[in-house]
Amino acid sequence: MSLKSVAAKIFAKHIRNKIDKWASNPVAVQQKTFATLLAKAKETDFGKDHEFSSIKNHQDFVEKVPVRDYEDLRVYIDKMVAGKPNVLWPGKPLYYAKTSGTTSGAKYIPITKDSMPTHINAARNAILCYIEESGNSKFVDGKMIFLQGSPELSEKNGVKLGRLSGIVAHYIPGYLQRNRMPSWETNCIEDWETKVDAIVEETVAENMTIISGIPSWVQMYFEKLQQKTGKKIGDIFKEFDLFIYGGVNYEPYRSKFENLIGRKVPSIELYPASEGFFAFQDQQKQSGMLLQLDSGIFYEFIKADEFFEESPKRLTIGEVEVGVNYVMIISSSAGLWGYNVGDTVLFTSTKPYRLRVSGRIKHYISAFGEHVIAKEVEEALQKASKETNAQINEFTVAPQVNPTEGELPYHEWFIEFDKEPENNAKFQQLLDVSLQEQNSYYLDLIEGNILQPLKITEVPKDGFQNYMKSIGKLGGQNKLPRLSNDRKIAEALEKIS
Repeated sequence: MSLKSVAAKIFAKHIRNKIDKWASNPVAVQQKTFATLLAKAKETDFGKDHEFSSIKNHQDFVEKVPVRDYEDLRVYIDKMVAGKPNVLWPGKPLYYAKTSGTTSGAKYIPITKDSMPTHINAARNAILCYIEESGNSKFVDGKMIFLQGSPELSEKNGVKLGRLSGIVAHYIPGYLQRNRMPSWETNCIEDWETKVDAIVEETVAENMTIISGIPSWVQMYFEKLQQKTGKKIGDIFKEFDLFIYGGVNYEPYRSKFENLIGRKVPSIELYPASEGFFAFQDQQKQSGMLLQLDSGIFYEFIKADEFFEESPKRLTIGEVEVGVNYVMIISSSAGLWGYNVGDTVLFTSTKPYRLRVSGRIKHYISAFGEHVIAKEVEEALQKASKETNAQINEFTVAPQVNPTEGELPYHEWFIEFDKEPENNAKFQQLLDVSLQEQNSYYLDLIEGNILQPLKITEVPKDGFQNYMKSIGKLGGQNKLPRLSNDRKIAEALEKIS
């Protein structure tokens, strides 16, 4: 065992003890975070406009700081991007994480001197918790790859600007730099397909032990490796021992990955976003990811089925329940206040607080009042695939409101199969029955002859990749929405199918 491996085990135990300390005092830790954030930002433009100096408790905060999304906060962000200091947080940001906007082009999410370390420490701590739990640290001596965006940064009025994954690439600890792949030159390639081809060439002969990225893009990397060598990934990288992922649910990809790899590989789920690093899987045998309560983020939660009401109740950490679908709201040391991240989450535990991402508040199907969410379609797909030995590359679901004359409306599933179901009719039936079991509104619509059972449209091989490429979102941190409440994606896929 190397000195680095031994040191990793010692450090892992130290970090685990620190995590357990704050995780066992969640309410007190969040109250302290809340008070610290308000104190630091009370002299900013936002703090003065919202009378931070007079806020004594959470109820005061709710009355003075409404829930906002990016567009609602844009008046402040535009001032900040123009170069004005002390707008949302003291001074100027260190970086802007540039992400795709939904209504008005690019979004610029601030990352400050106070918030930057939380992104780095959470990713590090996820690996350390795995080492402490499993006792396995030998992988730290091998090569590690993080499929990410370009680390090249531009500048906007004195503040560096780039994709979050590219920004984080500048903070890889020195002791990991020799192990990290791909090379800087390859990482800077903008075209995703060209980049993945170059990564394959650089890594195929290396001792890769950790591989990390969004599952759909790691799958592309694995398939190209297999095409080049004719071997399973586990035979190419015999010591590949840890897969780290985030961004989407891994379960729809798991059987495909195990087939590509040729064996099971331990995995760690992360919940990073430009707005903050919210959670990570800290225990292999426990469901959900540990919510980062001690990372300069104050959390509020609104029940998803109440979110669009006029004044929905904003809950703090001590008020949430297991199994309820919540919209997550954050206030943070990046200068985001009452900010709707857009994600919905379900708590799997409150001792400690662990959660999983259940979908996006804007990504659901409710064309007929059913409010079907990502968790439900993913669980249905997982069940149907398992019982019919199907393997899925990618999928998305959209409503068909105007079907052929004489037909009832339905949900249309666009699925790219890697392996067809043994029985297509059974696969389709299992999907629909599972949705009915999970969602009583959907069941009522089926039984009331408002909707007919779902239909499946098969997408040809690489169809989803071609779609993402056509809209300029192939690779990196880009993710295909699992659900749409319109047929924009569906119509594009119909041209491919």
